[in-house]
Amino acid sequence: MAQHFKDLVAWQKAMDMVTEIYKLTDSFPKREVYSLTDQIRRAAVSVPSNIAEGQAHYSHREFRHFLRHSAGSLAELETQLLLAERLGYADHPSTEGSLQRVHEVGRILNGLIASLPE
Repeated sequence: MAQHFKDLVAWQKAMDMVTEIYKLTDSFPKREVYSLTDQIRRAAVSVPSNIAEGQAHYSHREFRHFLRHSAGSLAELETQLLLAERLGYADHPSTEGSLQRVHEVGRILNGLIASLPE
């Protein structure tokens, strides 16, 4: 395993994704601050947080468990971004860019999960 969670490409890419999500949600209506905006941000933050927490357990089994939680948060985030687009809070090009980042992190996570011994 990597020496530190910060060394993991999955964590680094997830952090970039969170930054992008925060910028995207800055333009959402203020009435959504405590609802969809908050949910989207929490789901996004959950991804690198679970990667870090899982890596800190120093067990492949535990790490895999937390990586799967990150993958679940990515699915939640994708759903919420699509909803935000449907509601008109974000335009398609902005949402599409964020979804591409979500999918990239998902591919990296899936590769990392597959690389861990059972």
